[in-house]
Amino acid sequence: MEDKQIVVAALSPLVAEHLDEGKISQLIEKPSNAEHGDLAFPVFQLAKAFRKAPNLIAQELVEKIDGAHFDKVEAVGPYINFFLNRKEKSNEIISQVIKEDSHYGEVDLGHGGTVVLDYSSPNIAKPMSMGHLRSTVIGNSLDLMHQKMNYKTVSVNHLGDWGTQFGKLIVAYKGWGDEATVRKDPVNELVKLYVEFHEKSEEDPSLEDQGRAAFKKLEDGDPEMTELWTWFKDESIKEFEKVYDLMGISFDHYTGESFYNDKMEDKLQILADKGISTVENGATLVYLDDEELPPALVKRSDGATLYITRDIATAYYRKETYNFVKSLYIVGNEQANHFRQLKAILKRMGNDWSDDMVHIAFGLITLEGKKLSTRKGKIVLLEAVMNEAMELALEQIEAKNPDLENKEEVARQVGVGAVIFHDLKSDRMNSFDFKLSEVIQFEGETGPYVQYTYARAKSLLEKYGKELKADEIYELTDEYAWAVIKKLAEYSDTLVAATEKYEPSMIARYVIQLAQAFNKYYGNVRLLNDDDQLAARMALVKATSIVLKDGLSLLGVEAPENM
Repeated sequence: MEDKQIVVAALSPLVAEHLDEGKISQLIEKPSNAEHGDLAFPVFQLAKAFRKAPNLIAQELVEKIDGAHFDKVEAVGPYINFFLNRKEKSNEIISQVIKEDSHYGEVDLGHGGTVVLDYSSPNIAKPMSMGHLRSTVIGNSLDLMHQKMNYKTVSVNHLGDWGTQFGKLIVAYKGWGDEATVRKDPVNELVKLYVEFHEKSEEDPSLEDQGRAAFKKLEDGDPEMTELWTWFKDESIKEFEKVYDLMGISFDHYTGESFYNDKMEDKLQILADKGISTVENGATLVYLDDEELPPALVKRSDGATLYITRDIATAYYRKETYNFVKSLYIVGNEQANHFRQLKAILKRMGNDWSDDMVHIAFGLITLEGKKLSTRKGKIVLLEAVMNEAMELALEQIEAKNPDLENKEEVARQVGVGAVIFHDLKSDRMNSFDFKLSEVIQFEGETGPYVQYTYARAKSLLEKYGKELKADEIYELTDEYAWAVIKKLAEYSDTLVAATEKYEPSMIARYVIQLAQAFNKYYGNVRLLNDDDQLAARMALVKATSIVLKDGLSLLGVEAPENM
């Protein structure tokens, strides 16, 4: 039975005339100070019914409560403080974690329904920069979290492989690019051409018109334009996959914007037939005044389509193909209006399922206080950051544990994990400045700190060397063990809340707190002392290691066995 339900069961027979079980559960609090018990119930709402002061009501109820599942129940002012039976609870939680192993914490939120997740989505002909980190790691974590909650997930890398920028790139390549130079280092050379295009267009605005004209030719299937675009795309995907492999991330589909080229015309026709769209000066718009949104341009006067046109077609395709219960777009907060417009248009087209589309926004990442921009050439490559992180991790490992086997592999797990964890530990809407030296630390609220705690737990279990079974009795009552047990008991609720709020940071903060509680336990109790509680302590160590590893895995972070 869950902790709250134990308290509800104890109180309900005494107050059922005035409060139902649901209301009792809502009122139960978790005291911030352990001296005030594990759970507390404020009696203020009973004052009118009982016609007594709250402190007297609390005292009277305490005398009548069945204390079978509690070590102590006490009245303190207007509160009833409940101290759970530590022997009973510790055995229940430790045994459950060991029995369920990596399945511990699972809740059937999804009932097998399909969630489509659209994340990462870099533009072709550009290397993956630090600007792509947030969408990639938040999306991957949400993917893993939804799988844990019994959703079927479909991960889509909606590549930015269409649009006017490719016309600009083709103009640059044809104008002053060199094929041999580009073939040696395709993506980086293409970026140079893209940056140079924008520099030149400031002096020669006609280049912008040339870029738009080139893209229109690409849209119309011009063979030369298509050949160049296909080459740029294929080389880009090869580069992207190197970075994804390094991060341990994979996708079910790489269906970029171009995939929907032949799926837009009938959607534009629906807009016209239903009188939703308006043609002005040759351009097609949808006015969204009722939704207090700016008008959406869905077709330019030259016939070229836009992001939102392709996103309308994309939404239809995903609903028809996957029949999703949720469709998540993990895209920066600056695109909020775009997704409001998209949902409003789909709703007007008669699609109530647009309510199941969710924009998962997030804040900016800056480097030394400066926003990243490909157009202005301010690119910090994600692969370079990951490589530097691995080098820093290797330096720390060499200093702390020079005899460690597989140092390079552990350094990869620690370095890459540190970058991912640092991104995910803050609320996703928070913007933050990235400083690599602060990320690769084995102390403090970092990924390596949690990984090191896991490795410490595994080392203790190796030294103990005996099997720990779920059906044994594991009773622990000391304060340090109890803090760990209470934190383990919170895991499932944390996963549910994190999934419902699309907030991986709740899991990151949880594993930090669990690691901190465990390290206090490790520092204050002789865990390997050969006494009658040795097996129980080691069982708690094992349970902690299971949950730390699982929590890290839901963030997309690996847990090295040794560090």
